[in-house]
Amino acid sequence: MSGSHPEAARKIPPIDARDALTIARIVKVNHAGEFGAIRIYSAQIVVSGWLWPDCRPALSEMLRHERNHCAIFGAAMPSRQSRPCRVMHFWSYGGWLLGFLTACLGRQGIWACTAAVEAAVHRHLDDQLHFLKDRDAELHKIILSIREEELAHLHHAEAQLRSPGVFLRGLRATIAVVTDGLIWLSTWGDSSRMARALKLSLLER
Repeated sequence: MSGSHPEAARKIPPIDARDALTIARIVKVNHAGEFGAIRIYSAQIVVSGWLWPDCRPALSEMLRHERNHCAIFGAAMPSRQSRPCRVMHFWSYGGWLLGFLTACLGRQGIWACTAAVEAAVHRHLDDQLHFLKDRDAELHKIILSIREEELAHLHHAEAQLRSPGVFLRGLRATIAVVTDGLIWLSTWGDSSRMARALKLSLLER
């Protein structure tokens, strides 16, 4: 379990107004995403208790991580003039429904869901880290630490998938698209701007 990050609540130096707004949106969408992950894992744990008890230990550990991450981003909000996402109910109800339905599909459904969500999250965290590097060192450090646990979730899920067929590949693709859409909506398109900036910086190297 990650330790707490007391630096998350400290004041940060003034920056460009547009960048400050983007940083506030980063914290907001990450907080919402962690809450959505909490709902996904909670639903999967309920179903696993009935059908797939061997999955519960790993899911419970991931749920513990996500709860900690959600609290960390919640603590980072006030000093960055950020507030909980207005579409939080989509993350809440959507996350629960996604977790419930994928768990009903079986173990492979559970891990396909985890792999899809974590892969999309990992890609967006990379974009955020690139944006924050010279703008908010404290938040950059927080996300860098959290990304390690999210990456561990992704690796664990992919290790459980046994040559997924067309259905599971389609499921992963659909979940990834929905996750990207919610992130775009929650950041008012800033996620696309960060992704473009990262691609340009890589091309300039």
